[in-house]
Amino acid sequence: MAEQEHGTMVLGVRWAPLATPLSRRLQTLVVAWWMYSLFLAPWIVWGLITILFLNPLLRCLVPLYLSWMYFDRHTCDRGGRRNGRGLGWVRGCVLWNLFRDYFPVTLVKTAELPPDSNYLLCSYPHGIIGTGVLSSFGTDALGVRKLFPGTTPNLVTLRQNFKVPFLREMLLSQGLISAADKSIRYALSDPKKGRLVVLVVGGAAEAQLSEPGDYRIVLKRRKGFVRVALQEGVPLVPVFTFNEHKLLSQVRGSFMDRLQSWARRSIGFVPVVPVGRGVFQYSFGAVPHRLPLTVVVGKPIPVQRVAEPSREQIADLMDKFEKALFELFHEHKDKYHPGEDINLIVDQ
Repeated sequence: MAEQEHGTMVLGVRWAPLATPLSRRLQTLVVAWWMYSLFLAPWIVWGLITILFLNPLLRCLVPLYLSWMYFDRHTCDRGGRRNGRGLGWVRGCVLWNLFRDYFPVTLVKTAELPPDSNYLLCSYPHGIIGTGVLSSFGTDALGVRKLFPGTTPNLVTLRQNFKVPFLREMLLSQGLISAADKSIRYALSDPKKGRLVVLVVGGAAEAQLSEPGDYRIVLKRRKGFVRVALQEGVPLVPVFTFNEHKLLSQVRGSFMDRLQSWARRSIGFVPVVPVGRGVFQYSFGAVPHRLPLTVVVGKPIPVQRVAEPSREQIADLMDKFEKALFELFHEHKDKYHPGEDINLIVDQ
């Protein structure tokens, strides 16, 4: 990685220079906090609830909040909180600017998305975390709502994430919604229009494939998003994040492969042991490498509403989407991978 060229090797570990600017240190700390919180959030949250419950003065807050969670449990399936209602400061928090500048992340528009329609944005590749799409559509750090005026971005994530106390409030305030079929359809049928529903199509299966090198994506087996687009009559928009797959590698092995396959089939979640860098050194850790990410939003593919699409109609639209995705990749590949022999491979 380019960042390692400036490090100093001591005892087999390449350390970041002592003269690293404070701004870069803060960027690294924010990304590290975000990365480790993804894995530790459930334990931290339930530990906090336990502490609150053990405090006689604060004990009453626990049943009150859990009651709120139950009362609000369907929000993630009903379009979320449009525009981060009441909590827009979460999307605009200055920490997301530090997060953006760490890599940095850039959002590129290639066509207009008029707010008189809802759109299904289908993003590739998943990578291990999906850093580029989170920064672009789950925050206002990239100015997505200014880039596409009159729209409301809704990044899709696993429904299990909305069962974690406090974390669910942050996700909802960022505009995230559940990946359940009814949730996606609800948002795409919003009569107010202007919804940008962002689906990372490859999901857990694609996360298993993520490694530096060629892009390996899962597409042929994912016909559900095409069916939804046809039935709701919404345009499909290809989205591609360049360098996403280079941020982290992962621990491999026969045991890990079996564990990941079992978890993906059983709970829809793939446990990974990410391999990246540390906070103060570049040799090991779970912090993503500092590489420029470019999220390119392609042109919308018009879709006519079909209540009961045939196999031929689904296959036809799938072919159009695959062609548009590959055209988007090849159109921008040389710009973001200059001098690299890198390919986009569809996993069968």
